[in-house]
Amino acid sequence: MEACEIVEHWMTDAAPALLATVIGVEGHAYRKPGAMMLLYADGRKCGTISPGCLESDLLERTSGLLASGRSEMVRYNMKSEEDAVWGEAVGCGGIVDVLLEPLDGAAADAFRELGVLLRAGEGASLLRYRQGDGIVYEVRNLQAASVATLPRAVRSARLLFAQSIAPRPRLLLFGAGYDAEPVARIASALGFRVTVADWRPGLLSRERFPGVELLCGSPAEIAVSLGTGPADYALVMGHQLQRDRALIEALLSIKPAYVGVIGSSRRIAHLFDGLPMPPFVHAPVGLPIGAEGPEEIAISVAAELVAIRRKGKGGGADERVEHRGYLPGGRAERPDGQAEAVPGVCGW
Repeated sequence: MEACEIVEHWMTDAAPALLATVIGVEGHAYRKPGAMMLLYADGRKCGTISPGCLESDLLERTSGLLASGRSEMVRYNMKSEEDAVWGEAVGCGGIVDVLLEPLDGAAADAFRELGVLLRAGEGASLLRYRQGDGIVYEVRNLQAASVATLPRAVRSARLLFAQSIAPRPRLLLFGAGYDAEPVARIASALGFRVTVADWRPGLLSRERFPGVELLCGSPAEIAVSLGTGPADYALVMGHQLQRDRALIEALLSIKPAYVGVIGSSRRIAHLFDGLPMPPFVHAPVGLPIGAEGPEEIAISVAAELVAIRRKGKGGGADERVEHRGYLPGGRAERPDGQAEAVPGVCGW
């Protein structure tokens, strides 16, 4: 689950929550710095920062931290050859530093401000500064196109951890045929904000496309009216040569992050006759996995969307860590030594 989805979930859930953020990694780890999850006193959780090997310990800490309002950093050392619970047995084998913060007071205010920006489709950076034995938060508005870069001016000795968070990427799916249904469903599950557009109103039903935006009209006109830009993803699945051609011409002038065109090589040749095919165009669409049928094709398309999204983020997560200061530990080391907490953690 992407960080933007964690923020969105918190905005819609009134229950007190503990935020767990990976702020440092040495060696191999399941998630990169900036990965987040929410933990609740009743045992619920949203998101994940490990394949399941850390969550039980995090949940054990949740009630106490929520009650005290204190934050702490926990270091999980999974390098031990004897570690059969967290280490190599589950394919980890690294050191992971996790910052645990009750989302109340200043932390909640910052998270709420972050959520407002992300809901508006804007990128944002969340900065944490050390001040005495506490944390001061700052949220900065960033252009989505440059969300991976934090201004160097924010770097200082007091800066504890900084990350930039992109809004959920928008996928514009032009064409509401039967093959579009699994694509919309899987893309939504992968964190895309999906819009399905078609000129045939009878195909645009909530039963077929639950939870996505539906628009009726000329796909080419809709592409322009939606303000399609360089951060958007577009799929051409109209199966109507003239309309798809007009849409492709419009998209070529817009230059989105990704344009995928479904169809055989022969159909692609007709659609692009006399038109350039720049690197952001993927035609035929999807990764070559030998897919057959709508569901398998949707998986190949979704895999390509994920590959492009990750490549655009430097091959990592949706946040880039620009700086991490040293945050002391706060809880005594476990008797078994498996989860190491550096002494003196944040006495908040």
